[in-house]
Amino acid sequence: MAAVAALGEVTDRFEEIDEEILRAPVEEIIQRTRLLETEVKVLKGEEQNLSHEKVQKENEIRENSEKVKLNKQLPYLIGNIVEILDAEDGDEEEDGANVDLDAQRKGKAVVLKTSTRQTIFLPVVGLVDPEELKPGDL
Repeated sequence: MAAVAALGEVTDRFEEIDEEILRAPVEEIIQRTRLLETEVKVLKGEEQNLSHEKVQKENEIRENSEKVKLNKQLPYLIGNIVEILDAEDGDEEEDGANVDLDAQRKGKAVVLKTSTRQTIFLPVVGLVDPEELKPGDL
């Protein structure tokens, strides 16, 4: 019984094979199998290269997204008012060589000391009413 079943399997396999291959000489079949084997090797190598590139790109994307997260965080900059200056209009004549626009402004100016240990001169107080400011305010 087993021999008949095995013979049935062999005949089923022959039915799946193309007529051109059944009539081809042995050398041609060997040559075709070698061509197919080399093509399979090339495709496997290409698949490995592509999967390696994919892993590298995923790592790059992960690193870049972490960098974006870090750069999206706003820095907390706190400044204390050190001095409030009255920028008074001086009646000095300018010779026109260098003009300091900040010196020509009228009103109040502020000197700040920030949490990053920088001292900054602001020629314009900003949105806060200058009369409400006093040294030591945040």
